[in-house]
Amino acid sequence: MQWLSRVGFPDIFGWIEIACLAVVFYYLLYFFRGTRATPVLTGFLFVFVILIVATRLFHLDALNWIVGRFSVYLAVAFLVIFQPEIRWALGELGKQHLFGTSVTNRALVDNLVQAVNLLMKRRIGALIAIERDIGTRPIQETGIMIDSAVSPELLASIFYPYTPLHDGGVIISGNRIVAARCMFPLSQSNAFGKAIGTRHRAAVGLTDETDAVVVVVSEETGMISVSHEGRLVQDLELDELKRFLSDILLKSQDTGNRWRWMKKSLNIFSTGPRSA
Repeated sequence: MQWLSRVGFPDIFGWIEIACLAVVFYYLLYFFRGTRATPVLTGFLFVFVILIVATRLFHLDALNWIVGRFSVYLAVAFLVIFQPEIRWALGELGKQHLFGTSVTNRALVDNLVQAVNLLMKRRIGALIAIERDIGTRPIQETGIMIDSAVSPELLASIFYPYTPLHDGGVIISGNRIVAARCMFPLSQSNAFGKAIGTRHRAAVGLTDETDAVVVVVSEETGMISVSHEGRLVQDLELDELKRFLSDILLKSQDTGNRWRWMKKSLNIFSTGPRSA
């Protein structure tokens, strides 16, 4: 191993350090991928790398001194700019499913699928969010608190047109309907353009800020969509919806199917404008 060090190769501790840095950068990109911070982060890293390379390569001592003095302020700016994404990333690291078992039983998935079936057959628009590890209390307070057991009939009746609670979204937490007529934050992403309506944009907006899963039923077409981690999967069949929810909410070990359904999100770019 000593001859490797003599020719410029790092020793075993150097390789461990490189591996640790690679893991850190991988998870940094993993957490930020697909979010509104991605272009900003890319530009931030690009400028920083260019400055470091330029100062070292061309021996720009004055610029190197400035970069070194402002490194603390750059760290503070990073925390301020990416505060929502950092909060979300820390929430991801502390999720219970990394250390424990599922807290959502299969009955909830079955009730959701039955409710969606009733809604899609009658072309009734719906917006249903299932809270996971990141709380949605501020969103709940925008609506009407309910605290009721989840049942397909109750969910369908909430969204029935002209009822007092049909506007807005429903939030399910701990296998109970905790609030209805909630106002979800709208996604500010330009990736969707005019291809989705307000209801779908609200679903994506909530999953941008939390780890909730949001089920959407289109009022115009009866189409089923699911939003998770800022992505939107459209045009699902009932069996696909059940499999998707089971993979996420029941925290199955086989998560490959979940990402297979994610590829359907490309449908939003190949279709015309849709109504919520």
